[in-house]
Amino acid sequence: MTPRLLVVTAVAAERDAVVRALSSRPSEHPLPGRRMALRTPMATVLAAGVGPAAAAAGTAAALASAPYDLVVSAGIAGGFEPVARIGSTLVAESIVAADLGADGPEGFIPVAELGYGTSTHLPPAELSRRVAEALGAEYGPLLTVSTVTGSAERAAELVKRHPGAVGEAMEGFGVAEATMAHRVPVLEIRTVANPVGPRDRAAWRVPDALDALTEAFTLLRKQPGLLDVGVPT
Repeated sequence: MTPRLLVVTAVAAERDAVVRALSSRPSEHPLPGRRMALRTPMATVLAAGVGPAAAAAGTAAALASAPYDLVVSAGIAGGFEPVARIGSTLVAESIVAADLGADGPEGFIPVAELGYGTSTHLPPAELSRRVAEALGAEYGPLLTVSTVTGSAERAAELVKRHPGAVGEAMEGFGVAEATMAHRVPVLEIRTVANPVGPRDRAAWRVPDALDALTEAFTLLRKQPGLLDVGVPT
């Protein structure tokens, strides 16, 4: 059975890229807090805002207003080269709060090691692997940051702290925090617009990444069983 699906993006351009894959005539769906989502036959799609706090608040509002079986954090991302190049698709094996913690004399200390919560959420392994394989995606940790990486040094530090990381974005962990509170499984699916590293806007390929996002959700629409989470019929 196709799950009741909520897709959460940061901005309207990402939301619209997802909706283009799902319906030519979405309807408006008001949510608490004067938020407006778009509803299609397959999913409700919400642009919740930039950053983990806005993502958590928007996701929580949506989950409080209607029952969902699965939430997908979706959008564009930076990719860690050479694993994830521009235009490639990423699926999270784990969703990691990469800069939530404290600095110390020996370096960064994750919030989990400080004893104040969790730094990582795990999507259902079978589901995330199945979706990654179907999309031909790179599969590994997806990092959530509040400040986008702008130097080679920080990119190298993140890869060292998180071996196998495929990309960074700003919302996944916030979405996952809200879903965990509501006991709803989560996925993160992103497409790469730029390499993680020195900030070079001339190298960004946002339109290409948005087109790739539409292609990924087109495939999910054509094969809805990929998102099966064992919902009773």
